[in-house]
Amino acid sequence: MGVFGDFSRINTNVQSIESLYMMQRTNQELSVRQLRLATGSRINRAEDDSAGYTIAKKLESRVRGQAQALANVGDAKSMLTVAEGAFNTVMDILMTMKEKTVQAANDTLGTDERNAIESEMQSMAEEITELLDDTTFNSAPLFTSAVLSFQINADAGDTFKVTIGTLSVDQLGLATGSIDVSSAGASSTLLGTIDSALTTISSKLGTIGSSQKRLTFRQDGLSIAMGHNEAARSRIADADFAKEQMEIVKLQILQQTGIAALSQANNAPQSVLQLLQ
Repeated sequence: MGVFGDFSRINTNVQSIESLYMMQRTNQELSVRQLRLATGSRINRAEDDSAGYTIAKKLESRVRGQAQALANVGDAKSMLTVAEGAFNTVMDILMTMKEKTVQAANDTLGTDERNAIESEMQSMAEEITELLDDTTFNSAPLFTSAVLSFQINADAGDTFKVTIGTLSVDQLGLATGSIDVSSAGASSTLLGTIDSALTTISSKLGTIGSSQKRLTFRQDGLSIAMGHNEAARSRIADADFAKEQMEIVKLQILQQTGIAALSQANNAPQSVLQLLQ
């Protein structure tokens, strides 16, 4: 405070007031340091560092948004994995149908054998239909013409779009009435249809694989960005425990000396009594 009291004027003990003020400041600062150690945060209120508080909150908001976007990417990959599994199963069924068609194309088989093969293949086609109808993610059908949009970052408009597309046995050319292995010639024609269906499924699997790869790249990028933003927020808002403990030791010493100084200041006016002796 820069004010010196006159010991001969005892009505106002300026030295005591000054000592008390300094001790209160020390206690307040000590309380702040102890709170930082208790919370681990350098900024616990906006008044601690208004600019730093604003920046830290913006960084925290971005990190939390990116964390959710990272979860969104994981969900998107899971959805595509479900579709991929369905396509792989359809491909396995188509490969089995191709084997049966190749078998039926051989004139060593009679009518009864071909009828049995045709019946089995029709059951396989029905299984494909049921599989495609039952393939959903969170109760939503996957094989539709809708464009699937995924929010993959904390910024508005930063989305990733995928179209899995519709699929049915009709589109594959394998509807029940299209399966005919009654002769070697019919079987040969059906074989071409099945090969075309396998090409279609392979193309869709390639599209899904490409989308999954891109999402993996985005996943890695988000993880790195989150780490950098969290590090930046930490440098601004988190407490340095070594520094805070060092400051606490200093303030505890000042607290003790402040108590001693206040005691001496309170005793100083008593020296005036000697003038009355």
